[in-house]
Parts: sequence; structure tokens; C-alpha cells
Amino acid sequence: MNVRDSEHMIAELNKKEPYELTEKIDDADLIIINTCSVREKPVSKLFSEIGMFKKYKKNGAKIGVTGCTASHLGKDIIKRAPVVDFVLGARNVSKITQVLDKKHAVEIATDYDESTYMFGDYRSNSLKAMINISIGCDKQCSFCIVPVTRGEEISIPSNLIIQEIQKAVDAGAKEVTLLGQNVNNYGRRFSTQVDGAQNFTELLRAVSEVEGLERIRFTSPHPLHMDDEFLQEFANNPKVCKQIHVPLQSGSTRLLKEMKRGYPKEWFLNRCQKIKELVPEATISTDIIVGFPGESDEDFADTMDVLEKVRFDALFSFKYSPRPHTAAATFENQVDNETASKRLQTLQARHREIQNENMQAKVGKVYKVLFEELKSEGRVAGRSDDGTLVMVKGSEELLGKIVDVKITFANITQLTGELA
Repeated sequence: MNVRDSEHMIAELNKKEPYELTEKIDDADLIIINTCSVREKPVSKLFSEIGMFKKYKKNGAKIGVTGCTASHLGKDIIKRAPVVDFVLGARNVSKITQVLDKKHAVEIATDYDESTYMFGDYRSNSLKAMINISIGCDKQCSFCIVPVTRGEEISIPSNLIIQEIQKAVDAGAKEVTLLGQNVNNYGRRFSTQVDGAQNFTELLRAVSEVEGLERIRFTSPHPLHMDDEFLQEFANNPKVCKQIHVPLQSGSTRLLKEMKRGYPKEWFLNRCQKIKELVPEATISTDIIVGFPGESDEDFADTMDVLEKVRFDALFSFKYSPRPHTAAATFENQVDNETASKRLQTLQARHREIQNENMQAKVGKVYKVLFEELKSEGRVAGRSDDGTLVMVKGSEELLGKIVDVKITFANITQLTGELA
């Protein structure tokens, strides 16, 4: 979502002046730091980044801070770092050209509605398009700051989504990724009267009818909203890639309740089992937090139990990080750093073993791969339908094509194959 926000800002800036990206700090007329605030580390890193840019930027170059950290720190960013020229919150992306020439402008309203705003066109990858289908989040997970920084959840009308996808396909895109904080909660709230798709399953069907579009991905769905109709569509729609992210957070039903996730361990396992029954070849990834306040050895054992039962193909795991404006930051029984670190190491070590076993099982199989990037030594890289990185010997002639590849070698991060 942050990548798409950055693309939107570039597109809006290009409406005003012909900006182009540069890798050299001392060439830049404008430096934008687009931030995340889900964990504490990116927030603390922000001010060291600002200091570095202040040191190396050319005279007259502007610095802007945007994104979620901008939303929750606002004016405090400029107080701590007066070199910053403007602060633009995650819900105010379309205002980038308005703040550009206002010294110390701060626009961070989280009730600002961009759900029907038509951004300019800019994509970092012409073969793959990222499309927002909703903004904000109505969940109140006790560990998460996102509802504070991105505001209430509003769905984007399906006709605007289809229109944007069609433009991307007409420009050469073969694949689209639908983006939202909880994509499968699509349709919960619109800011205008709408016709067309009213829920996520209906939206998937509508998107799949776009002529020329070959692949559909989405992130992130919420386990709570994974009803059977949605999973059937995921399984049976040939354009929907068989890769799904199912955020667990914890395997402990007791902690899931404390986290306000809305589902118990058994529901999560049931949904993953259903996915595997419907689509045995699907890859399943997840998010896990260790060291959440009050997490006992038994709670952590429940998380390890889910890891063993589901055998996730990819795992995004972190130690719990107290965030401002969240309920969990005030909870007692905060887990000490040493215990949390040991649990994280245990979780990640076991997952690496599972991941390696999952990848080795792909050797000898044939996958359809969309090639999108030239690599060194005469290789081309792409993604299989299930989202795995695949390398083959080849040239630019493969770019943009979906080709059968037989896998000949696997390591923990990627596959190597030959054209089938």
C-alpha cells in the first residue's frame, strides 16, 4: 500500500511539473520520505534519515514526510526537524501538489475522503498494476495503529476500480494486485451511492471479466471474513492466483481475544484446511507477533502448533512493538525482550526448515511464470501463479510472457528452472 501511495504521489507531482526519479541525493529537487508506523523501528529511523538528507541535499531541495508516521506525529515532525518542508498524512495523498509550495504545511486529516479521487497514471512496473480497492480500517486490533493513521474504512466504487484496471491493462499490465487493509471486507462502507460489486467476491468476478487481464492477486484478506463463498471464488476463478495471505498474529485463542482479532485458533485452522482442500497447490503466507503482552509459554506453543499444522510458505514475524494510541500499549504483563527474542528465533528457525521442505517439493513440477525482470548472467526472473520467484536462462524476449517452466533446483528463497 505504501508503494502504491508513492506511485500516486509521483503521478500527482507529474501533473504539476515534469519530475523524474533520481538515485542521487545531490541531484534531487524534492526528497519524499514515505513512512510506516506499524512498528517502532521505522519511526525511530525516520529522524536519522532526515538528518542524512539534510547533510547531503543540495541547496534549495525540499524534504517532505508522508505516510502513517506523518499522520500520527504531524507537527511534531517539523518541531523535531525544522528542515522538513511539509508533512502529508496517509489519508491525504492527493494533496501533494497543494503542500509542495507551502512552507511547513501539515495535512494529516484522517477523515479526508479520497475514495472517488482519480489519481494520475504512474506505475513502477508496466506489467503489474497495484490497485487500491479500499482505504482505512474499521478493525480495532489492540496492537495496531493503522486505524488511527489511515482513518475509517471506505470502499472505492467498483466502476472506478475496473476503469483503473482497464487503463493499466491497455498500457501493458498482465497482472493486478488489489490492495486494502482488509480486502475481503470490501463493500462495508461507500461514501457515495454505487452500482456494481457490493462485496469482495463479486468484485473478484467483475475484475476477472476485464479483457486482457491474465492474473489477479490481492492483499491482505482478514481471516474473519473468509467465508466459503469467497474461498470457492479463490479456488475456482482461473484468473485468481493461488497465493493467499492469511494473517494469524497468534495461535492462542486467549491472546487472539486480547488482540481483538475476532476469531479463535480453530476458525483460523479451519479456513486454512479449507484452502488446502480446495486448492492443494496454493501457497499460504501469514503474519505472526511474538511477545504480545501476557504471552505465556503455552500461548507460544499454540502459535508453534499452528505453524506445524499449516506449514506456511512465507512468514512475516516480529516481536511485539508497543504503538501509541493502541490499547495493548497500556496492558500489563509486557513480555521482556529476551524472552520475546528467543521465541522469535525459535519460530523463525522452524519456519526456515518448513520453507525449505516446501520449496524442495516443487522440484520437478511445472509452473506458469510471468517473466518481468532481466537479471545478471543471462537470466530472467518472474513469479509463478503461486507467487514463488523463478529464474531461467533467457533474454528480454521472455518479458511480459507467461510461460511453462519445469523446476530443476530450489533453495529457500527461489526456484530455478528451464522452459518446458
